Amino acid sequence: MILNWVRCGEDRHFCSLERLNLTDTNDVGVYIIWCSGDRVVRVGQGDIRERLSEHRRDNNILRHRPRGELLVSWASLSDLGLCGKVERYLGDALDPIEGGRFPDVAPTQVNLPWED
Repeated sequence: MILNWVRCGEDRHFCSLERLNLTDTNDVGVYIIWCSGDRVVRVGQGDIRERLSEHRRDNNILRHRPRGELLVSWASLSDLGLCGKVERYLGDALDPIEGGRFPDVAPTQVNLPWED
């Protein structure tokens, strides 16, 4: 499945988790948080504004800042039944440092944000 991953600005750079304006974000889908030039920190699913707002305050996420800027991208999913399947694929494929439990469902393979 091909996802349309969100990027920021006219130059389409990856969004900074800590500086991102989430006010107008009403998406529901899947997301990836990673350190610039380093490993994936967290993957997840749900209401993007709510989940990313929580992660901005989560010391388990923020403690990875010394590795590099925390970047994020997400993709909306109109079929909410796919969220768990895509999250499972992202968790298996990216092996995030935080949040090692993923839905017990068959994974659905998707493209990754940096493959666009």
